[in-house]
Amino acid sequence: MRSTLKITSAMKLVASSKLRKAQKAIESLRPYEQALNSIVSQLSPFYSPQEPAQEPSSQEGSSADERLAPKTAIVVIASNNSLCGAFNANVIKCAKQFVDSLQGSEYEIFAIGRKASEAFRGEGSSQSGNLSDLVAHPSYEKASCLARELERRFDSGEFSKVVLVYNQYISASQQKSVCEQMLPFSFDDAGGQDCAQTPGEKPAEMDAKEKEKRIKELRESYLYEPDPEEIVSRLLPQLLCLKMHAAILDSVAAEQAARTIAMQTATDNAERLLSDLTLEYNKGRQQKITSEILDLVGGSL
Repeated sequence: MRSTLKITSAMKLVASSKLRKAQKAIESLRPYEQALNSIVSQLSPFYSPQEPAQEPSSQEGSSADERLAPKTAIVVIASNNSLCGAFNANVIKCAKQFVDSLQGSEYEIFAIGRKASEAFRGEGSSQSGNLSDLVAHPSYEKASCLARELERRFDSGEFSKVVLVYNQYISASQQKSVCEQMLPFSFDDAGGQDCAQTPGEKPAEMDAKEKEKRIKELRESYLYEPDPEEIVSRLLPQLLCLKMHAAILDSVAAEQAARTIAMQTATDNAERLLSDLTLEYNKGRQQKITSEILDLVGGSL
């Protein structure tokens, strides 16, 4: 018991140290992400999305069309290791709820972390493989590679939607499992939604007159260099890469926070159990000593 207590206490210290580093990383990234998101949202009237490339029609009729129907890409971010409470169970449950909401539509799982890969293995879904290194050693370059691949496959018409499912870091004592639509990009999206909600509800688009009026106001208020259309087209891919990186950093910080709490709870329980066992041992030992003394006294009389 004492050896277990030492292990859980040491793991809590290690997780606390990693949490401070992960917390600093995500908190320093969020202002940049929010500022970039604000710029792109303000210029949203200038954004004209391109229609996804359509696959050539087949001679086989409706059956071929069903086979070529675009899939939903689901990026599930979990951890490589356990001993972090309900961290992995919550995000996997959230992802499975979203899969159920697809009602049999085709989807492809991008499992980031060994626990996510193990959870979705053998469920009949197309799986891209275990991207465990993205959570073991988070980096913008690796995250942006995955984001660009998803964007390319979305633009080609292979995917109709790209959704991120991860644990959002709120504080050292609170994490929230969220589903966040990454593509098609929603300019009115304020962040990830609770897993009880279905992401991707398309906001009401402004009509042509309202859009024209908004564009006119923006052109009169600001001087753009280069053109606002080009600014949006350049910043939007960067924002998508940044969202992927931020989601991974969020998940890493939430994992270390959950592990710190889990190991603290385990340490407290071990100390309580050790105290109870010590008390029971001392009671038994005292009872045995008392019994021997009574036997000696009774014998002498």
